[in-house]
Amino acid sequence: MASQNSPASNCSWWPISATEIDGKANEDEQSSTPAQELAGFLPDKSEKDGDSIVLYHWTQSFSSQKVRLLIAEKGVPCDERDVSLPLTEHKEPWFMRLNLGEEVPVVIHGDNIISDYNQIIDYLEKTFVGENYPRLIPETGNIIYPRMQHFKDLLDSLPMDAYTHGCILHPELTTESMIPKYATAEIRRHLVNTASELLKLDQEQPQLTEPYLSKQKKLMAKILDHDDVNNLMKILGELGKVLDQVEAELEQRKHKLTDQKTGTWLCGSDFTLADISLGATLHRLKFLGLAKKYWGNTDRPNLQAYFERVQKRPAFRKVLGDIHTTLLSAVLPNAFRLVKRKPPSFFGASFLMGTLGGMGYFAYWYLKKKYM
Repeated sequence: MASQNSPASNCSWWPISATEIDGKANEDEQSSTPAQELAGFLPDKSEKDGDSIVLYHWTQSFSSQKVRLLIAEKGVPCDERDVSLPLTEHKEPWFMRLNLGEEVPVVIHGDNIISDYNQIIDYLEKTFVGENYPRLIPETGNIIYPRMQHFKDLLDSLPMDAYTHGCILHPELTTESMIPKYATAEIRRHLVNTASELLKLDQEQPQLTEPYLSKQKKLMAKILDHDDVNNLMKILGELGKVLDQVEAELEQRKHKLTDQKTGTWLCGSDFTLADISLGATLHRLKFLGLAKKYWGNTDRPNLQAYFERVQKRPAFRKVLGDIHTTLLSAVLPNAFRLVKRKPPSFFGASFLMGTLGGMGYFAYWYLKKKYM
């Protein structure tokens, strides 16, 4: 386990913590806000800009993906720091000082720490305004506002964790899933081990007893719910009804805005927060192997056309990348960080680094040849 006082690492192939980067800097070149001191890191020079934020996230966290999409769409200067859920960094005391709920994402902006998804969205939209930052939430008096709010709430209410874990645990319900078969056994092992680890951490950090026990109860309830195939089929059926509403709305927009040469978005000609929710949802469903079931069989042609369009937006390419390399982009950083956390011998490290590099190289060219 990493040191309790160590901050999350920068989002890179070989993550290095901010204290390791800045630890040797002169004191007169460093200044930190109370929020940043609580997080356990000192800002670099670029972070001193009042418009810059720090985002703690996990690349495969659905809420994190939506926040990162909003940040990219608005063009907010952001230092992303990866908090690896597979390596249980979100359960370490340094992170719980930021968010006792152990959830990502968390945003730090000056003295402000925001750890609730909806509060993060509202904060970023209200704070970063003006001609340099496009508006993603229409003004309340705008006719588009209630439409945007309806679909944003509708899509955000979908139990994405249940879809994700359920499809991993029951791959027979998916088609062309991008999750490897061994993940089914792995997630079962990981969930059981996490429960045991929570009990251990509860003993080591008694001052955080209530958060740890609360997390354990949530975890066990989640295992039971997500492994219930009947419940999974029920909520997947409800998902189809939600996507029917979206399909009907897209059809309506197509007929009402026939003069739009570049096409329309979910609520009209402008790209809104509802489009971030929809785009991220479709990306996740495609990754899980549910695309053919819901729009790849020509039942929802508007949804299929929408997904093809939204993937071409620069923000989506930047944040989510090519969907066929999603899993690879999550696995490799964790492997490098695991080596850094528990470094093997020089020969072992060199061999592992070479192996990982070779795997990444061949995986890239295989995927490029097959899908690009």
